[in-house]
Amino acid sequence: MAERRTRRRFTAEFKAQAVKRVLEGGRGLLEVATELGVSTGQLSTWRTEYLAAGSAEALAARKAEEAEIQRLRREVKRLEEANLILRKAAAVFAKGVA
Repeated sequence: MAERRTRRRFTAEFKAQAVKRVLEGGRGLLEVATELGVSTGQLSTWRTEYLAAGSAEALAARKAEEAEIQRLRREVKRLEEANLILRKAAAVFAKGVA
């Protein structure tokens, strides 16, 4: 009977470094996979997950920025309305003094 291989577990750091070797090193997927002793399919999966995580983080940051801009626009509108009320009140009081 064939001996069962134990499942290897890789840390997130190892996966990130492996993907960076592929993306930044200018080397091929097969070359990096062979060097690290992992399958090309596994390395390809890690690369896909890494790229998806990066786009998810960018999306979350963009949504946070949009929410902040919307909050600031509401604040500007509120302050403009308050400023208009104060200008009208100042005009009324200026007429009463003269």
